[in-house]
Amino acid sequence: MRIQTEPPTSPADYPFSHSIRVRFAETDAMGIVHHAAYLPYLEAARVEYLRAIDRPYTVLRESGIDLAVIEAHVRYIRPLRFDDVVEVHVVMSASTRASLQMSYLLTANGQRVATAVTAHACVDPEGRPTRMPTWLAALSVLSDEQVSSRSVRPVGDNQQSAS
Repeated sequence: MRIQTEPPTSPADYPFSHSIRVRFAETDAMGIVHHAAYLPYLEAARVEYLRAIDRPYTVLRESGIDLAVIEAHVRYIRPLRFDDVVEVHVVMSASTRASLQMSYLLTANGQRVATAVTAHACVDPEGRPTRMPTWLAALSVLSDEQVSSRSVRPVGDNQQSAS
């Protein structure tokens, strides 16, 4: 799966969001959240999304499937600071038989602070690619056929970039 780096920019385009309060330890010497802290925010939202739909990540792993991160892209728009509450909006934006893409919108105080995309491979306990469960594929905004088709624009392609 080739990652599409233009996620939707409206919270209404996301079926789920997870709130996270910025900890002091996540900030740098300038008082701004360090860029590396964003990836754990994305992971927390993914895990909570699966829990919210009654498919906890632990159950997925117990069935012999892991979602290995194979690519990540974050676009920083505005800084986050200590004690900000960031809403991490998440949607599964595309999938193939054995991979998926999650898109994210991070907001604080009603303003966009970042967008992000992660691509994941479904792998077995030995790390070999495996077909994703039907229920997981059903969450995707774009189907396997649409991802394969050149006629589909990337998720959020019709959205305007942040100002």
